[in-house]
Amino acid sequence: MSFSFARMSQTTTLFNWLAKPIQANSVRQHSRPHRIILLLTAVLSIITPAYAAEGMADGIYYQTFGEGKPVLIINGGPGLDSEGFATVAKAIAAEGFQTILFDQRGTGRSPLPSIDNRTVSMDLMVADMEKIRKKLKLKQWTILGHSFGGMLAAHYASQHPAQVEKLVFSSSGGLDLDFVADIQPRINQKLSIKQQAEMKAYQLKQAAGDKSAATNEKRVNILAQAYVLDQSKAHLVAARLKVVNMQLNQLVFADMARIKFDHKQSFATFQQPVLVLQGDQDIISIDTAKKTQNSFPNAQLEILKDCAHYGWLDQPDQYYRALFTFLKA
Repeated sequence: MSFSFARMSQTTTLFNWLAKPIQANSVRQHSRPHRIILLLTAVLSIITPAYAAEGMADGIYYQTFGEGKPVLIINGGPGLDSEGFATVAKAIAAEGFQTILFDQRGTGRSPLPSIDNRTVSMDLMVADMEKIRKKLKLKQWTILGHSFGGMLAAHYASQHPAQVEKLVFSSSGGLDLDFVADIQPRINQKLSIKQQAEMKAYQLKQAAGDKSAATNEKRVNILAQAYVLDQSKAHLVAARLKVVNMQLNQLVFADMARIKFDHKQSFATFQQPVLVLQGDQDIISIDTAKKTQNSFPNAQLEILKDCAHYGWLDQPDQYYRALFTFLKA
């Protein structure tokens, strides 16, 4: 998940507090960062595995894998396509499910004629998901949202509860925007003093107008190390952080601020099973995960030991065991 909030000193991507401040004053109320790249994105492999089928639903690109009960996977960002999630999709499909990936509007193979607050919003993304469901003629589906994807999953479920069989929050952002203030301090805890200073220097360069790929690459190479405990996988995270569409990212978070995104009270009567998967070393706090769990009547929380923001990278056995047990129950 990558967050980028308004004028954050620009550090994170799952929460890539990036440089230019957002124009909307309303976004500032939730802490200076508002460009959160909730990278909530999946970063798994540089080569995209072959897909089983693909299609378009009114301009939104999707892929399907396998056969069985449908599971929609929502990647993080916002501002990132589904590149890198095929490994997760295929792993779930191998257990007897039909998995579905899609490129969120304005990303990857779902281009928009223009990108602005008329074409980018949480409600429009929910409508896109409904178009995919109807195109595939599905009555219900399970939804797995990673990072920012969990926030979008909650927004969808609040509007279309009858279409949701189960919900999975994978290292998800919160059900409101309060958690954002904790992201930068938690990232700093995972970086050395030297790394923090170097990253700050690159952020200042970008804030001053440096748009070079070299400066951005140096910054994200440091930042990515906060997202995984297994540093041999950090380059996979960095590869995704480099390509975030910050215009989209900022528009989505500005929209969430505008609508006062808050679903803590939206699910009092939501009886479907919910799984909250969270690493004990994630840049998103366990308290955030607990608040999500407590907002649903029928939710369970699984804490993954020695795990940061990407469970399938740091602790694949723990991650998939908990996920498959829940999906098959």
